[in-house]
Amino acid sequence: MERLMSKRDKVRVTNEGVKGFFGRAREHARRLDRGGKLPVEMTISFENANDILSVLSPQRIRVLEFAKAGPKPVAGLASGLNRDPRAVSRDIDLLERFGLLRSRYETNPGHGERRIVEPCAAKYLVVATV
Repeated sequence: MERLMSKRDKVRVTNEGVKGFFGRAREHARRLDRGGKLPVEMTISFENANDILSVLSPQRIRVLEFAKAGPKPVAGLASGLNRDPRAVSRDIDLLERFGLLRSRYETNPGHGERRIVEPCAAKYLVVATV
């Protein structure tokens, strides 16, 4: 059974590329061979630092920071960020595709459904090698 990441877990965003990926895989294999456990973390790798910046724009970083306070509806995020809800929703879609945020829909009494957004981890570590 696959375990969902909790807010205590760590998300690591890096531009180590293929070499870094295989280096981490070898280290994980060595740790497992020694009977150790792997830390619960997710690594998102990009080929270069410019790609990281295209995903983690200043506005999207603000969305991540604001979402870390706890689950919020998109309208609440947009209001707190002084941004258009549609623009915030597009940013959330992108951040969800990369596993940095998750959302769910819940009933909004008398008004259909609303989308609730929360972070996938308590900590985001961004590593860029230039």
